[in-house]
Amino acid sequence: MPRRGEPLRKLGFLTIGRFDAADPGPGIEETLQTIQRAEELGYDSVWLRDRHLQPGISSPVAIMAAASQRTSRIELGTAVIPLGLENPFRLAEDLATVDIMSGGRINPGVSVGTPMMYEHYKTALYPESHELQDFSKERVLRLLRHLRGEPVSDFAGTVGIEQFTDHIQPHSPGLADRIWYGGGLDSAIWAGQQGINYLTSSVVTTEGSESRDFATIQGEQIDAFRAHHPRPEQARVSQGLVVIPTDSATDDQVRRYRDYAASRIERTKTPQGPRGMLFSPDYVGTSDELADQLFAHAGFQRADEVAFALPFTFGADDYAQIITDIAEKLGPTLGWSPAGR
Repeated sequence: MPRRGEPLRKLGFLTIGRFDAADPGPGIEETLQTIQRAEELGYDSVWLRDRHLQPGISSPVAIMAAASQRTSRIELGTAVIPLGLENPFRLAEDLATVDIMSGGRINPGVSVGTPMMYEHYKTALYPESHELQDFSKERVLRLLRHLRGEPVSDFAGTVGIEQFTDHIQPHSPGLADRIWYGGGLDSAIWAGQQGINYLTSSVVTTEGSESRDFATIQGEQIDAFRAHHPRPEQARVSQGLVVIPTDSATDDQVRRYRDYAASRIERTKTPQGPRGMLFSPDYVGTSDELADQLFAHAGFQRADEVAFALPFTFGADDYAQIITDIAEKLGPTLGWSPAGR
C-alpha cells in the first residue's frame, strides 16, 4: 500500500480525449500522441473515458487499437465502457482482437445500469427491444464468459470449406483476468466476489456508510472489495482522482487550475441524489503539497496503483504540462519509478 516510504506500484492517467465536433481529426490525433508521450515518460497505463453523443471518445476500443500500433509497452484501459450500449458478444470479439494486437496490454473497465440520457436515444439504439433490455450485472458476466472462451454456439465443425468454433474468436488468454468494474459499496463487494478488478473514481456513493467524508468512504469500499475477493493479495485496485501538479506550470496555468477546482467545490460538500453521490475535491498544488495530501488520503492508502483523471476542459499545453509533472515530479515523490528505467 502506498504510504510514505513505500513504493507506488503503477501510475497512469485518465483522459476524455476531447475534440472539436466540427473537426474531430486533430483532437483524436492529439489523444494518440498523448498516449505515445505517456509511454516515453514511463507511465504504466493510460485509461480512456467512454462518452456517447459528446465530443469525446465514443469508441475507446478503436482508440486502443490505434494506440497499440504506436506503442510497445504501456497498458491501455477503459474507465469505463457502459455495457448498456454494447452487445457483450461483439464487444468480446473486438476486445480480444485489440488485446492480441497489443500483445496483451488491454485493461477493459466496464459498468452497467441504464445508460445516461437513455430516454432520448433508446429507439435509435434498440428500435424493437429498448424496453426489454437487461442492464444488470448479468451483462458483465456474459462478457466474462465470452472472454474466457465458454461456448456461445451449439455448433462447432466444418461447413463446406469454412470452419466454425463454438466460442468467440479470436481468444486472448488472460484477458478476462484484466476486466475491471467500477461503482459503490455493493459494486465493490460484487467485483470482489467475481474475482475481477476494481476501479475507483472521484465519485462515491454514501450508501452503506455512516461517513460523509469522501476519502473514508472510498477506503471502506476498497476494504470491502478486498475482503470479498478470493485472492486479495492479487486483487488489483486503481484509484482515480483529479490531481493537478503545478511544479512547471505558468502563473496563468496555476490561476486557471485553481479557478477550475474552486468552481467545482460546492458539489463536494454534501451528498447528491437518491444514492447520495459524493464528489471528491480536485487536488491542485506542487508535487510536495499533493504528496502530503495523498499520503493522508484513506483511499490512496489502500490502492497500489492510480490513474489520475485529466480535467475535461483544458488545452493541449495544459495536459502536456500536467502529465509531464506527474511523471517527473509527483510520481517519484509518491515512491513511483518510471517503467523501463
